Amino acid sequence: MNRTIRRAATVTLLLVMALLLRVTWVQMVNGEALADDDQNRRNTIEEYAQPFGDIIVGGKPVTGSKRAEGGGDLHYKRTYTDGARYAPVTGFSSQVRGATQLEGIYQDVLNGTDDRLKSPLDMLTGEQAEPGNVLTTIDPEVQRAGSEALGDKKGAAVAVDPDSGELLGVVSTPSYDPSSFSGSGEDDDAAWQKLTARGGNDKNDDKPTLNRALRQAVPPGSTFKLVVAAAALENGLYSSVDQHTDSPDPYTLKGTSTVLHNENRAAPCEDATLRTALRYSCNNVFAKLATDLGEKKVRAQAEKFGFNDEKQDVPVRAATSNYPEKMDDAQTGLTGIGQFEVTATPLQMTMVSQAIAHGGELVDPHMVSQVQDASGHTLQSYEDPDSHRVMSQDSAAQLRSAMQTVVDKGTGSNARIDGVTVGGKTGTAQHGVDNSGTPYAWFTSYARTDSGKKVAVAVVVEDSDAARAEVSGNGLAAPIAKKMMKAALR
Repeated sequence: MNRTIRRAATVTLLLVMALLLRVTWVQMVNGEALADDDQNRRNTIEEYAQPFGDIIVGGKPVTGSKRAEGGGDLHYKRTYTDGARYAPVTGFSSQVRGATQLEGIYQDVLNGTDDRLKSPLDMLTGEQAEPGNVLTTIDPEVQRAGSEALGDKKGAAVAVDPDSGELLGVVSTPSYDPSSFSGSGEDDDAAWQKLTARGGNDKNDDKPTLNRALRQAVPPGSTFKLVVAAAALENGLYSSVDQHTDSPDPYTLKGTSTVLHNENRAAPCEDATLRTALRYSCNNVFAKLATDLGEKKVRAQAEKFGFNDEKQDVPVRAATSNYPEKMDDAQTGLTGIGQFEVTATPLQMTMVSQAIAHGGELVDPHMVSQVQDASGHTLQSYEDPDSHRVMSQDSAAQLRSAMQTVVDKGTGSNARIDGVTVGGKTGTAQHGVDNSGTPYAWFTSYARTDSGKKVAVAVVVEDSDAARAEVSGNGLAAPIAKKMMKAALR
């Protein structure tokens, strides 16, 4: 063999060895990353190769599957029953736009690619397993009641069983039908563009795909006064909701000349008890309470309820409800009435009433009870949630009594239910620069039957056809909460 041939053979051998090393590297080191890459079309083909598993509400699926049209390589697409009603629970699964909420969290179970679904033989052969199902805690009648009561209003509502932490209703309006864009055709794209476009009936400001119940925190207004009242009792500032407070009316925010008036200037708010202050929603009492307690004590109590928790999963991650830091006395006073930089999701304000209704103990709220394989065997259970104490049983009992007074004799009269003990707190929160936006109407509440059945509900109405002067928690939000509570206690 001459020198030229020998050199060529050597170079060729080295190239072959380099190629083998590269293939080995790709398969052994980068193989899993490449297989999981979002740009890998084979993953999408595998995901849509068979009918999906289902999300179950009240023992019945609210999702389904059907053959995709057009003869492409994505054989099935997602369908939804009462899609707009349950979209705040299910989220969406789209061939083009991915999956959100429960559809996204449990995507591998629902499309059959989760390894827990596979038999040992499936693992060896690489065969796709039969998809599993996700069982929710949602009560279809509670969900229906909230959805129909909110109607065309922009807002949200959450209902929870205080003792178990099971979410019974998660409502957000305006909503959308996930079926309309679950495929990859022109009609699906047009539906998505219409949903997200500005103008027409689907203004971008409406954000129909935003889950307002879990994912939007706004000023809670006077509903936050329950948190301040709990802090006052727990820190011994006052020993009873019937003890008179030292509260001038009107109240001048400490360190300023700003005078804080009450909405109802004829209300008996001067030196009012906590019961009376909650009944008439006295700003002077709670602004002074927050100032006297100081921001650290109010924040500590708020955080026991769930404020400032950045990992609040139900299992969909909720937006963080905020209680601010590094405030002066005047700003702390404003937080006492749920203003300044305090924000809360409807889920968070439901948790406030939930803990009060459950004797001061907060059970982690959740909307999935079990994840099952196709045979009904449990892969994951959420039926034994964690809990922690927010306040003493005595403080909770006193607040329940005061909230009942709000409904029986105060600003929450529209939530009364014959034969049922109902307690609540109204709120009307300012928003926008110089309060230029339509106020938020809030109501957070609990109800209990003589047999001991309970429910806690919070509602916020961001926008409605009511005149600005008529926006109130009792007028707009309390009737919605009432309908959801009646449905839960039926």
